Amino acid sequence: MSGTLRNRRALTTAAAFATTAALLLTACDGGDDGSSDDIKGAGNHSSSPASASPSAGADDMRPVIKLPSSFRLTFENWTSSDPVEQAVLNDGKEQLRAGYGAIIENDPDSKDRAFYDTKNGFLQSQQWIRTYTDKNLTVIGKLPVFDPKVILAKDKAAASLSYCTDESKASTRNRKTGEVKGNPAGTDPDVLYVISMGRNAQGVWQAVSARSERGRCAK
Repeated sequence: MSGTLRNRRALTTAAAFATTAALLLTACDGGDDGSSDDIKGAGNHSSSPASASPSAGADDMRPVIKLPSSFRLTFENWTSSDPVEQAVLNDGKEQLRAGYGAIIENDPDSKDRAFYDTKNGFLQSQQWIRTYTDKNLTVIGKLPVFDPKVILAKDKAAASLSYCTDESKASTRNRKTGEVKGNPAGTDPDVLYVISMGRNAQGVWQAVSARSERGRCAK
């Protein structure tokens, strides 16, 4: 297991969804692994035990997600030596990319995002996406995603994924007027996310619920 990833205790309940929308990007690692990101996902959560790695069928089903050069997600230290933790990280990464892809595509009903959400999780995702699309906003700039941590349930069929984002170099842009806005002066740019995830019958780790809190990332 990498230094930034560690099991702490079994996940017992899904986190309540709470958004701290100061700007912008509030939705929903030390070294850079070089993954600069480009997007696109509902199935119901299955409580069947997780295998060490996703099935080939699940890999075939996964949407190909691409982001434009105007918005760059970077994932730092997004690796684990534990294959189940790595599967959680991989799908959690795509879930986030799919969300921003939906905002950029002006598509709150994004099938790509739905792929990485449970039914209830997707309803929450739509609410977040619409905080942009209803205001004719898209996102631009760079958003580092760092300090990932995975906590697996004892049966490895559920997990908690937490990570931080740094919004200091990201902004919103109005599609009609072109107006660009960042966070208000004095706003802490770091946001902590905790995503409750479940593994469905196809082997995909999907978001069940999420919460976020600005200013709670380790400095």
